[in-house]
Amino acid sequence: MLDGTAEDRAQIDALVARFFAAFTNRGGAVPDVEGLAGLFIAGGVIVKAVGSDTEVYSVRDFIAPRLRLLTDGTLTDFREAETQARTQIAGNVAQRVSLYEKSGVMAGARIEGKGIKVLQLVRTAAGWRLSAVAWDDAREGFAVPPRL
Repeated sequence: MLDGTAEDRAQIDALVARFFAAFTNRGGAVPDVEGLAGLFIAGGVIVKAVGSDTEVYSVRDFIAPRLRLLTDGTLTDFREAETQARTQIAGNVAQRVSLYEKSGVMAGARIEGKGIKVLQLVRTAAGWRLSAVAWDDAREGFAVPPRL
């Protein structure tokens, strides 16, 4: 079966919502970037595939610079939100493709963007967890599709 149960979908939806919310500092929200570690299995990876340079991070290596960026005043009023998603569940593995939008103020200048994330998940004894996340952002030469 490629669609899982309603409970699987609810757990994955909640996990992904927590993932996106971890970066929010808009309206005085305190970003929970450190909480990302609890969303991943041990050995999880995060891949930035924007442009020609691919950056691969362990979850811990990913957290520190984002926490600094979101709490030292460099990036303020930031929010990243999923706008569309498609999830496939097969047994104890799942994949979610998400379109998202982001906006904020970086070093005093308003920024806005769109992107696509592919999230891989596994069912563990503690529930669904992320095993890998990869993303690409819209830029010259790559337009994020309007729909999945």
